[in-house]
Amino acid sequence: MSLLLKDRVWSMEAPTAKRGVYPLHGFKLGLYRLPIKLEDPLEIKSVHDGLKKAFEMDAYADRIFATYRWKEQNMKDPDAKGYEEVELSVTVEIVSGEVVDIIYQIFPIEKFGDPNWVKDYRKKADHFAKMVIDTILRNTILADKMISYLAKAEKLNHAQATQRLEDLTPLAKIVLNAKPKATEANEDEIEEDDGAEIEIPDGAKPGPIDVAYKSKMKPSTPFDANGYTIKTWGRKGANNGILGVWGEFVSVDYDICIADGGCIEACPVGVYEWFDTPGNPASEKKPLMSKEPDCIFCLACEGVCPPQAIKIFEQK
Repeated sequence: MSLLLKDRVWSMEAPTAKRGVYPLHGFKLGLYRLPIKLEDPLEIKSVHDGLKKAFEMDAYADRIFATYRWKEQNMKDPDAKGYEEVELSVTVEIVSGEVVDIIYQIFPIEKFGDPNWVKDYRKKADHFAKMVIDTILRNTILADKMISYLAKAEKLNHAQATQRLEDLTPLAKIVLNAKPKATEANEDEIEEDDGAEIEIPDGAKPGPIDVAYKSKMKPSTPFDANGYTIKTWGRKGANNGILGVWGEFVSVDYDICIADGGCIEACPVGVYEWFDTPGNPASEKKPLMSKEPDCIFCLACEGVCPPQAIKIFEQK
C-alpha cells in the first residue's frame, strides 16, 4: 500500500511510538487514515471473518487485527550443524469508526528472541504489513467504500475508481469470498445443491476443458473481482471443493487447473492474477481472470496450460 493516499500517511521511527493513550513500542509505526466509515457491527465482522483464510485474525470491540507470519532460516539445510529457524510476524490493526485508521508496528528483532542473523527483517516486515493492508482494501467491504469515495472525490466512474484502487494497492492478494455477500445471480440461474451432500473428488479432474460447458453446466453464483463480475458455471457449495468453470471469454475449468502459473506468465496484457481457493483438490490457488475484458485473443495462455484447462472465446 505504499501508493495509497500518500498525503494521509504518517510514519515515525523512535524507540517508543505512541498513538493516543496506547503505547506502541517498536522501531516503526505506520498510520493510514482513510476517509471512510466502518461502524456497522456486521461489516466489522465481515472484514474479520472474510480474511481468516489469508491471515491470523482477531477482534476486540471496534478493532480488528490481522497478523501475517513467516519463517526465516540461517541456512538451507535443516540437518546442517548450526541450523537455526525463527518465526517472525507483523500485525496490522484496523480501528473502525467515522474514519478508518490502519496501523502497523515493526518491532525490534529482539522481540523474537536472538535471531540477529536474520537479514533485512525491518524491510521485509514493512513490505508484509503493506501487503496485508493492500489485501484488506482490495477484498473486503472496505474496497466498496474506497471505490465510492474515490469516485466522488476524484469525479471518476465506477470502473475508473476501481482501477484507481487497484493502482493504489499493488501488493494485494486476491482472497476468495472475503466480502460479506457474494454477487448474487438471478434466482433461476443459481445451481442448487438440493441439500444433498457434495461428493468432492480426490484430485484434479482430467483435462482438457469441455468447450461445450455452457450447454452442459448450469450457471452458478458469479464472483465479484473488485468491480468486475466473473460468470461461473457448475460451482457448488462454499468450500471450493467443486469450482466448475469460471470466465465467459477467458474460461478456465478450475477443477482441472493445477496452478502451475504458466498462463499468468504467458499473458501479455495481465489478464490473470493469483487468488486463493483452499479446499480445492486440484490446487489451493487459481489464476483469476480479473481483467477478462482486456484479453486480446492471442491464445498464449491456452497453449501453455499443461492440463489444458483453458479455452479462450473471441469476444463479439
